[in-house]
Amino acid sequence: MSRFGELNDLVLQLKGLVLVRELQEERGADAAELGMYDNEIERVRDRLAAFVKEGGGAERVAAQRRAAAPLHDAAAAF
Repeated sequence: MSRFGELNDLVLQLKGLVLVRELQEERGADAAELGMYDNEIERVRDRLAAFVKEGGGAERVAAQRRAAAPLHDAAAAF
């Protein structure tokens, strides 16, 4: 799986957990159940932060875009 795919999976997992936690809270879930969601949300956030830090995050993406810009400009000339 590509790094983008891994990143996308983590983001989707986090969004899903947050949405389900909110839904369970609205439905009257007890503190223990909500705590389980909170713990899992925190774990996924930590994984996401480590993933971005490991890959260079925004700085890496910006560097890749700068490196690709001359190629894009050359292709646009045709």
